[in-house]
Amino acid sequence: MRLDRTTIQDHHFLELVKALDASLKITDGADHAFYNQFNSTDSLDAVIVAYSGTTAVGCGAFRRKEQRTVEIKRMYTLPEYRQQGIARAILAALEAWAVELGHTECILETGVNQVEALAFYPKVGYVPIPRFPPYEKAENSSCFGKKLYI
Repeated sequence: MRLDRTTIQDHHFLELVKALDASLKITDGADHAFYNQFNSTDSLDAVIVAYSGTTAVGCGAFRRKEQRTVEIKRMYTLPEYRQQGIARAILAALEAWAVELGHTECILETGVNQVEALAFYPKVGYVPIPRFPPYEKAENSSCFGKKLYI
């Protein structure tokens, strides 16, 4: 597996995001329009794409949320490549990149219907936190955070 730091214009990243959005449209159900409005790639500061050989198999990104905090966004692994440590590697690489930039905390939001995500994030050190804007009134949102150590 190879992890590449890239940008929001990367065509492999954009293809993975299309697959992610198609998946979320199904699992979010009636809530999809609400959540989708917060998933623009335009505001992302850092993007990582994972490759198996020459095939792009996963991605993740972050955007600066507050001065020392980044929000993890657009985490996705193709279904046929799951359970191989790809998401864990992407997330660790994003956290390392955030630390390089001087950030001390990662936060994220996932929907209550994202069963795999809800199981994954606690396994990699994320703890439940209060819902943050713009999700503070979204009852179908679960938010997590992790302190990063420089």
